[in-house]
Amino acid sequence: MKANSIRARVRAEMIDEIKTIARRHLASEGANLSLRAVARDLGVVSSAIYRYFASRDELLTALILDAYNAIGAAVEQREREVVRTDLVGRWMAVCHAVRDWALAHPHEYALVYGSPVPGYQAPADTVAAATRAVTVLVGILRDGAVSGVLRDDADERLPVGVDVDVARLAAAMAPEVPPPVLARGLTAWVQLFGMINFEVFGQLNNTIDHRDEFFGYQMRAQAALIGL
Repeated sequence: MKANSIRARVRAEMIDEIKTIARRHLASEGANLSLRAVARDLGVVSSAIYRYFASRDELLTALILDAYNAIGAAVEQREREVVRTDLVGRWMAVCHAVRDWALAHPHEYALVYGSPVPGYQAPADTVAAATRAVTVLVGILRDGAVSGVLRDDADERLPVGVDVDVARLAAAMAPEVPPPVLARGLTAWVQLFGMINFEVFGQLNNTIDHRDEFFGYQMRAQAALIGL
């Protein structure tokens, strides 16, 4: 039993080291990872890497899962610290948590929210990790709808087809939230990542110098759009 425990610990440490080196390659080469290059930096023959990751795609999946889970954990922790009745505060906490993580880990952020990796198809087991952060947003919308803060405007109509899409999402994720409210929440969510992408990928350079203030302004505008 002790030998098995030691082997498991050594294996876990090796996997962590491989992923650490792979993240450095993300910074210098983007998602065009080479297991051979990772093995070289690790100081082992390339065949040794295959004991831990069967392919480049499997290593990419591990990095993607780590990134999604790290963002999700950051969002969950920051949002938990806000009083439950402060819906705007909870939304702003979510926004700042995503942005802070993205700015601290731009290359990992780019891996999950940048251009798709050519030839890579994410497996289904990434879905749960990918939805951790948005699940927190859905909780805010649900609390707002149940408390009566977020009301369904009887005159609000979603475009044909979009109403079907959003109704399906509402049924699966938050039946308590009226579809128009959920649609506004999704619009704000897209705007959040669009804003962060502009900052991470340099689209605000020579345009906006006061990034913190502009981000806060944008996200408060989205809170108003949602109806918080």
